[in-house]
Formats: sequence, C-alpha cells, structure tokens
Amino acid sequence: MENDKPDIEILDTTLRDGAQGEGITFSLRDKLAVAETLDELGAAWIEAGNPASNPKDMEFFRLASSSLKLKNSKLCAFGSTRKKGIKTSSDIHLRALLDAGTEGIVIFGKSWDLHVKEVLKAQLQENLDMIAETVSFLKAEGRTVIYDAEHFFDGWVSNPSYALCAVKHALDAGADCIALCDTNGGTFPDVIARAVKEVINLNSGIPIGIHAHNDCGLALAVSLAAVQAGCSHVQGTLVGFGERCGNTSLAALIPSLELKLGLRCLPQGNLVRISELTRRVAEIANVILSDDMPYIGMHAFSHKAGTHTDGILKIEKSFEHINPAEVGNNRRLLMSEVGGRAAIAERVKKIEPSVHKDHPVIISLAEKLKKLEADGWAYEGADASFEILILRELGRYSPFFKIEAYRVMSEHPAAVSSHAWVKVLVGENSEVAAAEGVGPVGALDIALRRALTGFFPGLAKVRLEDYKVRVIDGKDAAAAHVRVLIESTDGQRSWNTVGVSDDIIDASRAALVDSIEYMLIRDQV
Repeated sequence: MENDKPDIEILDTTLRDGAQGEGITFSLRDKLAVAETLDELGAAWIEAGNPASNPKDMEFFRLASSSLKLKNSKLCAFGSTRKKGIKTSSDIHLRALLDAGTEGIVIFGKSWDLHVKEVLKAQLQENLDMIAETVSFLKAEGRTVIYDAEHFFDGWVSNPSYALCAVKHALDAGADCIALCDTNGGTFPDVIARAVKEVINLNSGIPIGIHAHNDCGLALAVSLAAVQAGCSHVQGTLVGFGERCGNTSLAALIPSLELKLGLRCLPQGNLVRISELTRRVAEIANVILSDDMPYIGMHAFSHKAGTHTDGILKIEKSFEHINPAEVGNNRRLLMSEVGGRAAIAERVKKIEPSVHKDHPVIISLAEKLKKLEADGWAYEGADASFEILILRELGRYSPFFKIEAYRVMSEHPAAVSSHAWVKVLVGENSEVAAAEGVGPVGALDIALRRALTGFFPGLAKVRLEDYKVRVIDGKDAAAAHVRVLIESTDGQRSWNTVGVSDDIIDASRAALVDSIEYMLIRDQV
C-alpha cells in the first residue's frame, strides 16, 4: 500500500562499501547473516556486492536467491557503467550484474571531468554516452536502476555544468533514483545542500539520494543537509565502517531522521531494535562498537555528574535529547565520587525500593565510594562489582565460596603457558583444582571455575570476554597499584567487575571472584 511507503528510502551498503573498510572481511555465511539482520531492521535496499569483482559475491547472489527469505528489503547488485569503447551488450560486467538476479542494480558513473579525462582517459561526451547507454540497457532488462553519480560534488564545484549534464543523461535514460556521491568525503554541508537543490530542479519527481563518506567527520551532517534540501534516498552502512574513514552511520542517521525530523525510514515500530541489530552487525563483522556512538553506544545515555543525575531523575529531558528506549538503549547512572547520592539511591532502589538519597545506607555508600575511588577503585565500568557492594551495605550479601589458597606460575620461553592451582571452600566442603591457560589470569580463571563447577554447574558456561589493566599510581611503576576490569559472559548476559591491588594477579583474583559471585547471585533472582 502507498501509505506504507517510507518518507526516506534507506540503502544499506555494509556488504559492499562497508566490506571495503580496513579489517572488514565477510565470509559467505557472514554476508547472509548481515543481510538477514538488515532485513529485520527494514532497510529498503541491501547493496550486497559487485558480482563481477570476485567469485564470493557472485556465489552470495546465487545462494541468496534460494536461501534468503527477505520480508522488508530488496537486494541490489553494484557495478560500473559499460567499459569505454565497447557496447553494453558485450560488456561482461553488465552481464554479471544481470546474472545476479537482483531486482535492483546500482550503477556508478563519472560526474567529475577530471576523472573522465585523467582516470578513464575518455572523452567527455563518451562518458555521457556510457552513462545513458548503461542505464537504458539495464532498464530494458526490467531492473530498478539506482544511478550513483560518483564524485558528484567535487565535479559540481569544478565544472557544475558537466556534473549536472552527467546526472541529466542518467535521468533521461530512465534511472529510477539518482544518488549523489561525496566520494572523497571532503564536501561541507552547505555546498551539499546547494548542489542537491540544483539537481532536484533538473527532474520531475525522480528520487534524489545522498551517499556520503566521513573523511572530514561530516558524513552524518552532510546526509542530514541533503535530506533537508530534498533528498528522499539515503545510503550508508549501519555501523558506519567503510572505505577510509567510513560511510554515513545509518544507526546515527535513522534515529535523527525519524525522531528529530519526523521522517519515517523503517517499518513502524522497528526503530526500537536499532541498537540490538547494529550490535549484531558489529559482532558479525568482528568490530568493536564505539561506546560513544550516538544513540546506541553504551555512553549515549550515561550520566556521571551529580547535577546531571539529579536533573535526569527529576525530568528526563533536562539532560537527555530523547528517551533511550526509543532506540532500544538504556540509561546508565554511573557510580562515582562525582555522581552524588541521588545517583546511588536510584541504583540501590532496584534492590531495595524503600531507600532515598538521605537514607543511612546511601550516606554510608557515598562515603565508601569516595574512599574506594581514592584508593584506585572505579565502579562506573563495573556495575556487577557495585551491585555486590550495595548488597554488602544492605546486609544481604553472603559469599557463596571462599578461596583458601591459590598459586599461579608461568613458563617461559618454551611455551606461552601458565599454570594455576586453587583451593576453595563452599560451606564445609573444600575442593582443589588445577588448570593450564594462556596467561596467568586465564589459568586462574579456569582453575577457579573448575573447582566450583561441581557445586555450581551453571559456571561451566561462563567465560572471560575482555580483560583490561591500568596502572593507577605512577610514582613507582614497578610497585604501583593496578586496576583490573573484567568482562564476563554466559553467552546471553555480560557483566563487568573490578579488582585493585599492588599485585596484578591479586587484582585479577578480586575481579574474578566478583564475576563468579555476581553470576551466582543473578541465578538466584
């Protein structure tokens, strides 16, 4: 139905332009998983690769036709205009695009006269013919054609009449959409807006789009400026990775378009899943999602200063530009010496609803927090350890086990391996276990869980996910205090704990104990 058509058509190029980012490599299975995730989100188009560039992309299109059951998205293949000096019907690359079997095809062509003359080594008119003939050829085959005007904005600044002429040839040949590309990522938003308006004046209703790169850190601003100037088609990658400094991050752009400008980009109700699905794509791509990523990062709705926390608890919009739940994210009140009693009370209320910021428990916790932070402890990134601290203060904490003794040894240089031995006491029962691991902390972690799994079988599924060490007293580095932060997971949940000591193994032991205790506490809830 026409009413279901979004205001802004989203084309995600994670599997094509995103795959050109440094360190990004997708297997066939990865590509299928990313496509399914983007379909769940509801991107209108998934640009899945160039079938003429490598066998893996062609194999993806073959598998996709039989195994992908897309509900919201359509696939498109990507390629260039016909080669100089040959007919469209003889161009094997165009034939590969058709053989991919996608409903849509994205074709890029030159808009900058410098590229035509110095890169293609072609005549200006021949380039225009290449554009028009390619679009006409693909349209005659019944495909939806999105024309990417490569280097359009650089061309528009250098030779505006030629850049506009190149776009006009694609329009007249029947292109269904024109995407204007800031290929080098160096154009400012005001220039983008002026150029977009000129292109819109060339045609009668054909959608105009924007494809931006982040080389000046302006991809998001450029894309917003283009939409406000009249673009109704936006290209980018969900996480933002891509060639050089990356592409427009759709995870940052889509919420701005929907929540700030009131322009629908996704199927109704799908925006709340954007945090979850962006993290899934990052996981598939094996990249670390930046904590300060707008809208979906862990820091996006984190509050540390006492005045900010106090304001948030009184009225949310005092320090938050949107409700985090609208994008599937959560508010985080960071526990620190600058956070104030209101933040501590809000956290404690999750365990004991009756407390208030002047409650004796809150006053005591605030004082302890200041003292602990002075000694090097930091709880803003260790929520699980802070919850245990709260339970202790409430008198509700009873340790599940006690380490009576432990020993850690490392062997060098024959093999990078370490050995750990640990003796634990659970009630009146003791258990001894030993383990070998890559590094002393890994060995201690395995030995400790091995000793405890007989008492607590759920620990078998727990593993360390991340481990960080920081020296917190640099006066004498060799004898300095160290802070260890550990992230653990059971495959479904993740949690963070902290330990501090002048011995890195002992600091790790403290964080490991909190990690295990926290899981056992959670399993009882």
